[in-house]
Amino acid sequence: MFEALARFAVRFRWLIVVAWVAGVAGAVVGLPSLSSVIQTNNAQFLSASAPSRQAADLAAPFQGASPAATAIIVASRADGPLTAADDAAFSRVLLAAATITDVTSVRDQGTSADGQAHRALIVTVPNGPGNAPNARLVTAVRDTFSAASAPAGLTFHLTGPLAQTADADTASTQTGDNIRKFTLLFVIVLLFVVYRSLLAPLVTLIPPVLALLLAGPVIGQAGQAGLPVSPAIQQLLVVLLLGAGTDYGLFLVFRMREEIRSGRQPREALIAAMGRVGESITFSAITVIAALACLAAASFGLYRGLGPGLAIALAVMLLAALTLLPALLAIAGRALFWPTRPAAGQQSIGMWGRIAAGAIRRPIPVLVAGVLLFGGLTAGLNGFTTSGFTSSSPATASDSAAGSAVVAIHFPSPTSNGEILLFRFADPVWHNPDALQQAHQRLLTAAPVSALTGPLNPNGTTVTAADITRLYASLGPTGSLPPTPPAGITPSLYQTYRATAQFISPDGRTARFDAIPAAGPAGSRAAIDAIPTLRTTVADIATAVAATDSGVAGVDATAYDIYTTSTNDLARLIPIVLLVIAILLAVLLRSLIAPIYLIVTVGLSYLAALGFASIVFVHHGHSDGLNFIIPILLFIFAMALGEDYNILLMARVREEAHRYPLHEALTRAVARTGGTITAAGLILAGTFTVLAIAGNNTQAHQLGYTVAFAVVLDTFFVRTLLVPASAVLLGRYNWWPSTLSRTRTTDTPPTSPQHGPPSPPHARRARL
Repeated sequence: MFEALARFAVRFRWLIVVAWVAGVAGAVVGLPSLSSVIQTNNAQFLSASAPSRQAADLAAPFQGASPAATAIIVASRADGPLTAADDAAFSRVLLAAATITDVTSVRDQGTSADGQAHRALIVTVPNGPGNAPNARLVTAVRDTFSAASAPAGLTFHLTGPLAQTADADTASTQTGDNIRKFTLLFVIVLLFVVYRSLLAPLVTLIPPVLALLLAGPVIGQAGQAGLPVSPAIQQLLVVLLLGAGTDYGLFLVFRMREEIRSGRQPREALIAAMGRVGESITFSAITVIAALACLAAASFGLYRGLGPGLAIALAVMLLAALTLLPALLAIAGRALFWPTRPAAGQQSIGMWGRIAAGAIRRPIPVLVAGVLLFGGLTAGLNGFTTSGFTSSSPATASDSAAGSAVVAIHFPSPTSNGEILLFRFADPVWHNPDALQQAHQRLLTAAPVSALTGPLNPNGTTVTAADITRLYASLGPTGSLPPTPPAGITPSLYQTYRATAQFISPDGRTARFDAIPAAGPAGSRAAIDAIPTLRTTVADIATAVAATDSGVAGVDATAYDIYTTSTNDLARLIPIVLLVIAILLAVLLRSLIAPIYLIVTVGLSYLAALGFASIVFVHHGHSDGLNFIIPILLFIFAMALGEDYNILLMARVREEAHRYPLHEALTRAVARTGGTITAAGLILAGTFTVLAIAGNNTQAHQLGYTVAFAVVLDTFFVRTLLVPASAVLLGRYNWWPSTLSRTRTTDTPPTSPQHGPPSPPHARRARL
């Protein structure tokens, strides 16, 4: 089948190239961009049944239907209390912000206790996936600051989830551009070193580059159809397609060169090479695609979108590898390798054949050494924990970061960096002040809470529930009150009552309290782990004060739900992925035995890489833990991409085993594929290293270095030593139950290691 596909590509080579270029151009113009469907808030990926999502619904009266669609305007003066002119400028900003498209309401949240800062909440229409509308809205709000003619010394900032997301997206876009540029540059340089030719690197890179350009709009279309798409897919898409796509190109080009050295003409060599490695490339890609597609069964929406999204990209890459790449190779012909000149009789064996022969002669010591090495690295998993559950923070130089700093200085810390405790009552709290007073008192003495801000001490100023009831009776709801107090009410009490709007819903039935956890700083692992206890405490208090519903929202509550959901997904999906990979390997190798040790050896490299990451980033790097996305993505990449090289190697072993004893077949296969797999492994590891270096967040650093280390382990230890040693110990049972397992040839040891077919006396050794 693959030879027929190659003949088709050779015959219609120019038509295929034109079709690909036209198809990519049409997709870029006609389909939605990938960035237009990105969802940046991890909480968006939780199911509606998650306790933090249900609590967020309770908090809707305070922050709208989507907390991610809210922002905070904060004005402050560093040299003293705000003046009347400052208040007038602040009012002008709020009036202007209220007229901006997609802003549904602007809610004044009062002045700080020190009188130096004033803030307001902006609630906007959730735009759904995509960052462009958010960025435009944030820019429009910030434009009102300069138009307000603020007095000297008064500063405005826009912070909160919406502004932080927009600022983080701006930094992420620049980082993504850097990753693309540096990855492409790295791959080009390494390909020139590997090929030692001018044209081969460019021909190898064209298919993954076009696949990358096409995959983005295709995933964008899937995102509009409902596929959840996270920012991680933008960065992973680049390194995965350029890395894996270059690997497939190396597989085919190196085999084509080998066929030319066996005496074939370039186009016949291309057809023969496709017939030999086309199946390996296809199964390599399908293995990764299938493993990624398994994530569609995840409960966590981030995984459910990330896996299928990357699987779509790999499917596009496979199509390019089987059609566009052969067409380009047919067009290039022998010029592909210039200035080198591969010719009949040249050999391409050497170091890898000797290494394989050594592993085969001493398989048991090799396996023992490998197990000890990997076991030592796996010991790093002692005390393993995960972190990074919240969305990326904006750069410290951003306006939203400056605004967050102002809020932290002038307003009670629970309101800007704590848990949100919510109580829903059957009657408005203005008519039932005792329930509000009791809830406040019980929360103040609750063990999981170290600091509390709520309706009775908004913005740091104390008021009683009876005062709130009295003021409501005389002034009415807080939402429609003017900035200036009426006669008979002190300005301080009046502003405090206005500030209760952020803690009592407009209908009076929902009360909000902001709390700092006693277990540790908000966002810490201790605070996250304390969420179940805090939820139990809030539920007990709700029962005591006759609340009809209650909940805990906020960063730590969301983080805890992400942790439990992602951990459950990991435990549930690992067996599914292993089964899928085992089935694919069994089909390719026609064996039920070989897949077992191939999966076990790559599994060892997965655990070793995870242990290595824990040693580097947690035990010595003093991180709170590995980013929660790493265990599952490393498992997918280590198992699926790691099996790519095993597929290429074992398919070649099976090919050689039909003609040679297993010992010699292994030696020849490792010798023939050694240079290819080494180059492919270095390129794939290098692309992930670029992600680690160019990435602007901890997630990118940890994921890039960890996957790169796993690929290096697989390239230089698993494929070179552990797999040949395991295969030679099993002998012909490698191929059970296929007919090859009953062929005695596979058990006949060679009299001496042979690294290649005899060559004529005039043959010269060619460099890889």
